[in-house]
Amino acid sequence: MSDSETATRKFAAAFARQLKCGDVVLLSGELGAGKTAFVKGMAEGLGIEDEVVSPTYAYLNVYGDYLYHYDCYRLSGGDEAAALGLTDYFGGENVCVIEWAQNIASALPDGCLEVTIEKTGENGRKITVK
Repeated sequence: MSDSETATRKFAAAFARQLKCGDVVLLSGELGAGKTAFVKGMAEGLGIEDEVVSPTYAYLNVYGDYLYHYDCYRLSGGDEAAALGLTDYFGGENVCVIEWAQNIASALPDGCLEVTIEKTGENGRKITVK
């Protein structure tokens, strides 16, 4: 449970420090749930100082040459993600975090971690990791 953006970022930083090269994290939550705040925390936990922004108008933002942040909202399937070269980074010397992963489900590797952020109030969030 998180009661603020600061708490969400702190949790995400601790989560990120447990990740290893090649991990793929599927990040879900409604608009305004705190997905970008979570990725900001992940970057902090990985020691990345780049400014993290929502990749709403890009398919992929790369931070510190290590954290790959995808937004697959505008993709229609795994074949499209592969054609754009987005799947080339799965399993590499990096960590991938993907929003709207259900849109490219057929292209996702096995063993993805799933993080769901649910609003529980104005500032409250329930963060579930599977």
